[in-house]
This record gives sequence, C-alpha cells and structure tokens, in this order.
Amino acid sequence: MNKRARKLYLELAGVAPPLAAHFAAPEQAPLEGRATPPNAPATADVSSPAAEDPVKAMQKLARAASQCTRCALANTRTQVVFGVGDPKAALVIIGEAPGRDEDLQGEPFVGRAGKLLDKILAAIGLARSEVYIMNVLKCRPPNNRNPLPEEIAACSYWREAQLEVLRPRVFMLLGRFAAQTMLGTNAPVSSLRGRFHEVRGVPARVSWHPAYLLRQPAQKAGAWEDWLAVQKLLQQ
Repeated sequence: MNKRARKLYLELAGVAPPLAAHFAAPEQAPLEGRATPPNAPATADVSSPAAEDPVKAMQKLARAASQCTRCALANTRTQVVFGVGDPKAALVIIGEAPGRDEDLQGEPFVGRAGKLLDKILAAIGLARSEVYIMNVLKCRPPNNRNPLPEEIAACSYWREAQLEVLRPRVFMLLGRFAAQTMLGTNAPVSSLRGRFHEVRGVPARVSWHPAYLLRQPAQKAGAWEDWLAVQKLLQQ
C-alpha cells in the first residue's frame, strides 16, 4: 500500500488526523430518528502487516462504509453495497448504482443484470471472483432513480479510498453515470465507446450497462466488441 493509501486507510480506522480537503466529506444528512454512527470502528489492528494487504484493506474500508451517513440515501437504503471480488484483480468493473436486488443482497451486479455480466465474464475467460466489481454510488437511490450530483460527490470519498487500494491493468466503466463520473465528462456512452480512456493512468474502456443491454438487446454486439478489447489488453 502506498503512502497516500495508508494515510487514508489509517484515517478511516480512526487513528490518523483528517485528510486534506480533497477527501473531506460533505456535511452529513441528518438521519431520521437515529444518531449518526462513527465512520469507522476505532479498534482495528492497523499495526499488523496483514492490515496492509489489499484484501484486508478493502475489508476494513467496507466495514467503515457500512456505517456511512454522508448523504440522504442513508435514510432509505437497506445496506451499503460496497464492492465484491478480488482487490488484487487485473480487471476492475465500475457500474452506476445499486438496484433493488443489490440493495437487498449487499452485492453489486446481481439479479438479471448480474447474471448477464457473469456470462460476459465467462465468455472472456474470467470468473466473477477473479475481478473486482463496484459502483460509483454505494447506496440505492429510491425507486432506482438516477443518482443525484450531490450523492455522487458524497460517495467520492469511498470511491477514492477503493481506488487507492486497487491496482488494475484495466477498468471497465459500465453505463452513463459510471463513465461520466470516472472520466469527468458529460459525453454520452455512445461517443465514449470504441476506444480506451485513462483513469489514474490506467486504460479504461466504456460500454453499455448490462441492464441497458437487457432492454436493448441490439446493442449486445457493440458491447461484445468492448469486452473483446479488454480481453485482448489483459492477454498482452
């Protein structure tokens, strides 16, 4: 873990001073009828070498995020959907926001969209356990509405923490909000597809979200081209 990641990790564990303003959290939305919990338990063993392993580090971040109240979605979620898979994976998949199934199960990309993603991964020779999967938003927006800008901004605290731990060879950005958030653009998915971009100096490919492909199956051929490009990069 590099120095910046360790500093963030220690702060989340409650044993380091607050980070610079870049990581400063926005004001927390008041929760109805319950006190605001701490952002992370203060009893973590951060002195152990195992605590700096990417798997252990991500587990610690997930526990801290499970208590998050940085935006009003804390009032309506069932649970935080942090991420799943191997934090040491060469491929990191970033989606948009949890839906109903994800909110209930606490895991990104489940239900019909998740099953399609699993099939796509299998087709390029990967299992779900061999990649890391996350969303730009960790809590489900009510009725699956689009994420609000302030929600995406609040969740940047956790996204940045995850990105400090992850060291992929390539990112796959699925859907409009994932692509626009990670690339800092307002361009539509259709204009971002077909080439590699960069996220933190790492190649990043944009493609349609599996949920969109279920609604628009004619786009599956184009999406397959995106995945083949990622497969080719991973095989180099």
